[in-house]
Amino acid sequence: MADTAARTMVRTQGRKAFAPFGSRPSSGKRHPLVATVMVLPLAALLAVVFGGWEAVVTQASSVGVMLGR
Repeated sequence: MADTAARTMVRTQGRKAFAPFGSRPSSGKRHPLVATVMVLPLAALLAVVFGGWEAVVTQASSVGVMLGR
């Protein structure tokens, strides 16, 4: 078999990493409000599709009561 690993390393040394949404570096930190806004539409869709809307409302009201104290 041909030794292709060395040639592959030579070809990829000068390339930048693939960044599909721009070249902004990811620090791994996101504001909790932004994360919540990103997740809520999917959570609502899954709750409606799988019929868990009542459970979501019950849990949300329980959390609201707990925070209100």
